[in-house]
Amino acid sequence: MATWLCVKQCGACCHLDPTERPDLEEYLSPEELALYLSLVGEGGWCVNFDHSTRECRIYDKRPRFCRVEGDAFQEMFGVEPAELNDFAIDCCRQQIEGVYGDRSLEMIRFDQQVGI
Repeated sequence: MATWLCVKQCGACCHLDPTERPDLEEYLSPEELALYLSLVGEGGWCVNFDHSTRECRIYDKRPRFCRVEGDAFQEMFGVEPAELNDFAIDCCRQQIEGVYGDRSLEMIRFDQQVGI
């Protein structure tokens, strides 16, 4: 069974382009939506994403919507804790494919890390 984990130096989730996420208002509070939009920088990338290291500059203090945690995903998306693993894997695969492509090194690394 595949087990979700964050693959370091991927950064696909840091591509925040709101035009690619038209349903933001459905799962973010007005305050979180304002914060989300304030983080969108050049090319749709988060202003806190360091392109040279491909890591988050505020990882330990990142917002709730940047965390893969049971309570946050249940509140935002209605995902039950037992479904979190599979849901997170699907989300990451979709995001990696959209940002880097389905045959990208990032996708290969993700699939290897999670055991797909």
